[in-house]
Amino acid sequence: MEQPRERPSDNQEQKEYFSGNQKQHTFKNQFIILPEGKDIVDIEVGEKGPTSDISLFREQQEKFEANQMFEGDKAYQGGENITTPHKKPRKRELTANQKAENKEFSSQRIFVEHVIRLVKIFQIARQRFSLNSRTYEEVILTICGLVRLRIGALILPSS
Repeated sequence: MEQPRERPSDNQEQKEYFSGNQKQHTFKNQFIILPEGKDIVDIEVGEKGPTSDISLFREQQEKFEANQMFEGDKAYQGGENITTPHKKPRKRELTANQKAENKEFSSQRIFVEHVIRLVKIFQIARQRFSLNSRTYEEVILTICGLVRLRIGALILPSS
């Protein structure tokens, strides 16, 4: 998930946060979610915009066992222990078998997109982040806690 942020006033900071993909200054967040969207296992918050998804994943993967399998979108191609959909080759089409595999893969992964949608229901996680950038991590982690509460993954003790 990539979220726009206010344009930094410092020229060096502008360069660090400018995402050429989005053509704006962004924060990048990465979620690791259990199958069928049962819980948010891990989240990487507030990375710089130009950081690629696969390099973020490689850093995060060190927290898990070496044989742990993951599923990701096309941005994660080339990673170890991660399955991704087939990418359309240049100037060619996918075979019918590859299209069927992609459809099956996306039907399993749709739950991840639903959890990301639950995070983005909160306007502050969807629109340009206009608060002080030092509070960004706290805000996003609070929203993730509320989402975990909503999906039933977080059970508060009754007193």
